Amino acid sequence: MSTLQRDPEKRVQILDEDGRVRDGATVPELEEDELLEMYREMKIGRHFDQRAVSLQRQGRMGTFPPMSGQEGAQVGSIHAVADDDWLIPSYREHAAVYGAGVDLAETLRYWMGDERGNQMDGQPVLPSTVPIATQIPHATGMAWASKLKGENRVFMCYFGDGATSEGDFHEGLNFAGVFDTPSIFFCNNNQWAISVPRERQTASQTIAQKATAYGFDGVQVDGMDPLAVYRVTKAAVEKARDPSEGERRPTLIEAVQYRFGAHTTADDPSVYRDDDEVEQWKRRDPIPRFEEYLRGKGILDDERIDAITSEIEAEVDDAIDTAESTDRPDPSAMFEHVYSEMPDRVAEQREAFEQLRDRHGDEELLE
Repeated sequence: MSTLQRDPEKRVQILDEDGRVRDGATVPELEEDELLEMYREMKIGRHFDQRAVSLQRQGRMGTFPPMSGQEGAQVGSIHAVADDDWLIPSYREHAAVYGAGVDLAETLRYWMGDERGNQMDGQPVLPSTVPIATQIPHATGMAWASKLKGENRVFMCYFGDGATSEGDFHEGLNFAGVFDTPSIFFCNNNQWAISVPRERQTASQTIAQKATAYGFDGVQVDGMDPLAVYRVTKAAVEKARDPSEGERRPTLIEAVQYRFGAHTTADDPSVYRDDDEVEQWKRRDPIPRFEEYLRGKGILDDERIDAITSEIEAEVDDAIDTAESTDRPDPSAMFEHVYSEMPDRVAEQREAFEQLRDRHGDEELLE
């Protein structure tokens, strides 16, 4: 494995903390329109995140997992794949699934308790996965099936640093290495798995180096630098889709970043981390960093930023209105779509629920 992957101080990075191109860095060739779209998606991801947390605090939505700080990794990576490549998210990839075409209103509906918001409308995106790491073997199986069918699609699976401690991580990556699946395993290393720090997840110096044991490449990238994330993801896509020599190969990407907020709105991060640590990471905030880069290239100015801000605020307002005006699902829907065939114990629970419902009515029961 290269020193680049072993040494945290030499992870792939293009922009410094002030948005300047580092000496010797290779900037990916992106058109002005795409750079602007990446910026807009990062901004809307942050604003959506803030509004969603506010909705939860007002009692208008259930538990929500904030993603502020992780916009650069999500937007940079999703722009590197093709429209028909598959995205397999965990539960915090709001900006990534938006970039893949999933409407913000649908994401809100899901976190408001409406499972219909998790039914993707034709997009190659799997539903959100809350259990840790369970989506990784699914993603590998999908990639293998696609390869056996002779397709030329890539399958990008997102997960957090905590997922690398699960057996599903080992099983999925081991299978991918053996069968050369067209997979990208994208680890959002945001330093904390709820209250467990990254150093308690593994004794390995990096998560990226774990790929060596599975027989394929791993790379560590500054996850708060969208250009660097785009570059390494694009290289992984090319390796998975149509390499110049040899088999299509998977890649493990470790995007080093930070979760500015709580693990979920049910969490209090002040119990397990210091404010100084958060402020230190906020100096690497991907949005102002990318904004300064675009200003330096003459792509952004105050007037354009104001126009983008107004546009995304209106879009998020519309998404909230749409989600809240949708008829609520029938409460008994909670028993459906959990198993392909409903077990007796779940059927008994549904029957007991219906009996209570008949006796007390929906409003009294749900209170």
